[in-house]
Amino acid sequence: MSHNTTNGTAGEVRYDFSLLSKDDIYLFNEGSHFRIYEKLGAHPAEHNGERGIYFAVWAPNAEHVGVMASFNDWNKDSHVLQPYESSGIWHGFIPGIHSGIAYKYYIRSHHKSYRADKTDPFAFFTELSPQTASVAWNLDYAWQDRDWMEHRHIPNNLNAPISIYEVHLGSWMHVPEENNRSLTYRELAPRLIDYLHKMGFTHVEFLPVMEHPFFGSWGYQSLGYFAPTSRFGTPQDLMYLIDQLHQNGLGVILDWVPSHFPTDEHGLSYFDGTHLYEHEDPRLGYHPDWGSYIFNYGRNEVVSFLISSALFWLDKYHIDGFRVDAVASMLYLDYSRKEGEWIPNRFGGKENLEAIAFLKRFNEEVHINYPDVLTIAEESTDWPQVSRPTYIGGLGFDMKWDMGWMHDTLAYMSQEPIHRSYHHNKLTFRMLYAFHENYILPLSHDEVVHGKGSLLGKMPGDEWQKFANLRLLFGYMYSQPAKKLLFMGAEIGQWNEWNHSNSLDWHLLENSFHKGLQRWLEDLNQFYRKSPAMHEKDFSHEGFEWIDCNDVHQSTLSLVRHGHYAENDIIIVCNFTPVPRHNYRIGVSQEGIWKECLNSDARDYGGSNQGNLGSLEAAPIPCHGHYFSINLVLPPLGIVFFRKES
Repeated sequence: MSHNTTNGTAGEVRYDFSLLSKDDIYLFNEGSHFRIYEKLGAHPAEHNGERGIYFAVWAPNAEHVGVMASFNDWNKDSHVLQPYESSGIWHGFIPGIHSGIAYKYYIRSHHKSYRADKTDPFAFFTELSPQTASVAWNLDYAWQDRDWMEHRHIPNNLNAPISIYEVHLGSWMHVPEENNRSLTYRELAPRLIDYLHKMGFTHVEFLPVMEHPFFGSWGYQSLGYFAPTSRFGTPQDLMYLIDQLHQNGLGVILDWVPSHFPTDEHGLSYFDGTHLYEHEDPRLGYHPDWGSYIFNYGRNEVVSFLISSALFWLDKYHIDGFRVDAVASMLYLDYSRKEGEWIPNRFGGKENLEAIAFLKRFNEEVHINYPDVLTIAEESTDWPQVSRPTYIGGLGFDMKWDMGWMHDTLAYMSQEPIHRSYHHNKLTFRMLYAFHENYILPLSHDEVVHGKGSLLGKMPGDEWQKFANLRLLFGYMYSQPAKKLLFMGAEIGQWNEWNHSNSLDWHLLENSFHKGLQRWLEDLNQFYRKSPAMHEKDFSHEGFEWIDCNDVHQSTLSLVRHGHYAENDIIIVCNFTPVPRHNYRIGVSQEGIWKECLNSDARDYGGSNQGNLGSLEAAPIPCHGHYFSINLVLPPLGIVFFRKES
């Protein structure tokens, strides 16, 4: 362990002082103490006029728990904690030390002569990886985001434009002159804010910032459920980044992983010589896909631990929402398991009743405490009512990723245009279920890793056609009723699939095609945000209407997005072939002038500049069930947006 700071002379452990009350113990053991992080862990405190640190750790099956630390030369037995009554918690106050000390718990158990050096599950900070000790830390910070916090219900409203930029902090941008190191939290703040403003995104979503031993897990093998990774700075540095984002009108969503945790010996696994946080039976407690342990949601203290983690990030880091990872793996006992490899619930079914109860309680507690934040499920099945309130039988999430749309759309777009007419239903099928949930359309990190290639690489054709197809894909995504999410790098047309060890290829923007694609995304976001019809009724069938979804042979689609007022209607027409369509007539509900607001084929974006000379006048020629129609030029592999001029 590399941390050698002594930070004072430690006295003997004292047991006549506790931050824990009998009510704390009762609620923790009952599974309803959702701020137990305030009592467990390492907390600066004062007792009888002496300052020090109060330690408390849940290890009910241990026979010995010692604080081994930088202040006692990592001695396992010099500072031993004592059980707090019959709570299963070991505690003690050590005077003469303060924040900054590195420490672990040395745990001995009768069970199989167990011995282990453990990271504190409630640590607020840890040593820099690959070191694994916890660091006692004070989370004081002078926040300057009061205006954002008082008004964030507006940008987080389900009728508001929500366009999310998904970011992996370690690989968004590097410092080439310093051995290509990642930016720190504080270095990220001005660069990321300027970029998000330029591009017009409303929120940023960070892949898990919780401390994780393996950088290559991108944070999804989390161990520090109360500690941001020290790879990019201190807790206050992350607070500064979030504070600055808020002061600049940008929401912050964190990925959160309550579905599983890694098996690293210093972590939660087999914590006190027993399967404390995880199920003992591997059919319930071990995840075959990820080689990780699954939380025991039926254990009350584990529920307190996990929901306390969620409220911690809301309380201390002012985050604006969670994207909960791998929800499907939590809901089903047979997830990724063969017959005989899973245990049915008490009714004989495959539903994980304890995990379902946990997810509902998580959403209830988050929304009771913070009604203005968002919870988002990554849920890949047809589980009903994921984004519906718990009081009507739902799981309680605000929104859910539409994985079906993502798979269908990418499968369609990867087809050569000549074959697309045979797959037309992949574009239209979504509207059969689009309003069953509150959806986000994700083009996420998962689609550009593990040999899948980049989004640009998935597009067919020569270079010009690849970029035209990708512009069309982005435009089509923004045309659909749902919120939007895009993983970093897609907007500049990365040729290579994402590599967490490398920076994005920012040099590509020296090329006009890449620069044009970025400009297209910028304009799409701005148009989306300024056009009420593009977001006001994302979750209602009243916000969407096909004009013509049956032009299979020409591989075109035309539709209308409706807002609260008819004068805000937006007409959108897509051409999924490289053949320009002249004299392409579609019906419109209103006479007058229709302005061409966006055209993905414009020269500024790298297109062939075919379009409609700025506007079209509706003629009294019936078409598609309307009394009026417009006759337009539909550019090759293009999408055009029209608004009625007042």
